[in-house]
Amino acid sequence: MSQTIDANILVYATHTGSPFHQRARALIEHLVAGPALAYILWPAVLGYLRIITHPTILGSPLSIDEAIRNVENVLSPPHIRVAGEGDDFWGAFRRVATDTKPRGTLVPDAHLAALMHEHGVSSIWSHDRDFRKFSGLRVKDPFDDRYSAGFE
Repeated sequence: MSQTIDANILVYATHTGSPFHQRARALIEHLVAGPALAYILWPAVLGYLRIITHPTILGSPLSIDEAIRNVENVLSPPHIRVAGEGDDFWGAFRRVATDTKPRGTLVPDAHLAALMHEHGVSSIWSHDRDFRKFSGLRVKDPFDDRYSAGFE
């Protein structure tokens, strides 16, 4: 079973002022340590960079160089795969959109859901309840005690 994370988990793992910091960091360390296969999807990486370097979202944002180093540390292990849109992406997105009818802020989540389907990724670590709207995905909230025991 393969897994991925959404951008917010990466943000929480970096942002020490977040009440979710400790568990998010423990999850990222667990995934990076391996050996289980994990996918990091490009939209999550770019979302992380957008949020963590933005001065009005976080009181003290990271520099782009610091944020890039963080991403490279997560992507460096051999069991971490980076994935983006392939030849079957539009078909996967259409299937997700047919089932869920995403609009507005749900479109980026549908993007991740479609990438997960395209690459055969079955579960996502996320605190975002909207991912539960997409069929065929297992959503694991790292801040729910049922799931966090496996990585703390």
